[in-house]
Amino acid sequence: MDAAIDQPAWQHIRYEQPAPRVARIVLARSEVANAQDYRMISELNEAFDVAARDENVRVIILAADGNHFSSGHDLRAGTDMSDIDPIGTWCCFGADGAEGYMATEAEMYVGMCWRWRNIPKPTIAQVQGKVIAGGLMLVWPMDLVVCSDDATFADPVVAFSMNGHEYFTHAFEAGARLAKEMLFTGRPITADEAYRRGMVNQVVPRDELESTTLALAEHIARRPMFGLTLAKQSVNNTLDAMGMYTAIQSAFGLHHVGHNHNLRLHGSLVDPAGLQVIRDEA
Repeated sequence: MDAAIDQPAWQHIRYEQPAPRVARIVLARSEVANAQDYRMISELNEAFDVAARDENVRVIILAADGNHFSSGHDLRAGTDMSDIDPIGTWCCFGADGAEGYMATEAEMYVGMCWRWRNIPKPTIAQVQGKVIAGGLMLVWPMDLVVCSDDATFADPVVAFSMNGHEYFTHAFEAGARLAKEMLFTGRPITADEAYRRGMVNQVVPRDELESTTLALAEHIARRPMFGLTLAKQSVNNTLDAMGMYTAIQSAFGLHHVGHNHNLRLHGSLVDPAGLQVIRDEA
């Protein structure tokens, strides 16, 4: 049974401690397949901070309610940052032209994902059902991924005349060839294929997902915290030396070329015709 946790009145996430030294953060918008608005992302960041600063937590699980881990960005939610407290150095979120929206995405997407990726504690994504576009931005910053055998992973936003979601680590996560196929075709990658390509660590039946993930977290949590931190940083440093952050920033700039292109042609941040393409192929 989960230990009682004092936590803020979060609306879109839930914080649990299902075992000693293990925290679990749960996406709790199952009614919209855990689509992310800025409130969810901000609350998720706050919960990661709680777990990161808790000396009794050594491993953090990111899970989700409902049938699907995350359907990506909530395109109905708007882009107003007025009720969100920034955690980075970005500003001028309401500025005209490209300035305001680029700052907003740098804060809410790239900035948050990179921050979570560098939490000095092991993190595990517990994934079921569909993970679409922005949903990958929650999975890929995690250190390990355990998924159910019905999980699929897709970034179909080339149909929006965009290069991909904002946290562009596709080649690092899937390898260059599969990354290009994911983007060019928009097709979902199955759990088995993701496992064979090294995108996930374990694939299990849906009814074993929670127990398997928790068992892995409990096993890791028996290691000393400092050793875990040093091991994680060593692997992350290797990826950094291979240019991960430079690649993210380069792709992010191209992402905003795509937004500017769509605004000029369609008066929208994305090509509106893409939505039907994605729905037809989902």
